[in-house]
Amino acid sequence: MESTSPSYKGHRYPVEIISHCVWLYFRFPLPFREVEELMLQRGVIVSHETVRRWCRKFGQAYANGLRRRRPRPGDKWHLDEVFTKINGEQKYLWRAVDQDGNVLDILVQNRRDKGAARRFFRKLLKTTRAVPRVIVTDKLRSYDAAHREIMPSIEHRSHKGLNNRAENSHQPTRQRERAMKGFRSVGGAQRFLSAFSDIPPHFRTRRHLRTAAEHRFEMTIRFTIWDHITENIDPTAAA
Repeated sequence: MESTSPSYKGHRYPVEIISHCVWLYFRFPLPFREVEELMLQRGVIVSHETVRRWCRKFGQAYANGLRRRRPRPGDKWHLDEVFTKINGEQKYLWRAVDQDGNVLDILVQNRRDKGAARRFFRKLLKTTRAVPRVIVTDKLRSYDAAHREIMPSIEHRSHKGLNNRAENSHQPTRQRERAMKGFRSVGGAQRFLSAFSDIPPHFRTRRHLRTAAEHRFEMTIRFTIWDHITENIDPTAAA
């Protein structure tokens, strides 16, 4: 995560337009040009390149603000890795979620060997600033080796059937990856997915478990939180 918040200073558009464009891009499978078109329909003229710069500059800051408001992660962590094509080359996306499905961290790497698992473990512990009671992985041997070195006192369960929680968490990324027709660089994939892992889940309310009135009330709360976070990225800067 970035240690300093970006500034709105120098932007001629108000915060409401900037944050709305960022929300549209990360919340829905829209390319920058379609965000441009939606804003034009509302009478706002903004280029797709400007939208791209806003998403790159503010997306992670907004995601960090949402992450800080989340409760502490659960004590059971599910880890998994899947391959992804980036600019025609096979890379690996490492992901960790807790027992409630909350994404704890992601990391795009070239390999899925012991060194890659070790880097992911260290990044995960640093990001969450927490230690799990148990970790659940598939049968990739790299996890065993890294586990013995990084967190030997933590229980490790290695079983394909126990790790559906982590495997299912990859589905939104796969859907968005197809809509974007793949990622073009490792850095770009890491930046996008770091923000994507926090922004869309904030607006998913488990709609199937709520009445329409309950859903609308919960969404109102979540939009209020979003507005508070986006408006207070840099309180001293002019919008």
